[in-house]
Amino acid sequence: MEKHHFTVILEREVEGGYHAFCPALKGCHTQGDTLDEALVNVKEAIEAYLESRWNHGESPPVEDILIKPVEIAL
Repeated sequence: MEKHHFTVILEREVEGGYHAFCPALKGCHTQGDTLDEALVNVKEAIEAYLESRWNHGESPPVEDILIKPVEIAL
């Protein structure tokens, strides 16, 4: 089994819980009531996304993102 590594972003929601997504996999979003639940759900979403690509004869995308904080003075 081939292993792949992807960056995921977890954002705390105002109403509670977390929104989780993988920027390298367009449209791959999920949520969870807790951080742990959101992580489990995003892993499952990534697996389903990659399986769908595989079933359509497509290879996994190569992650090419840069995350960098930017300072803004107001």
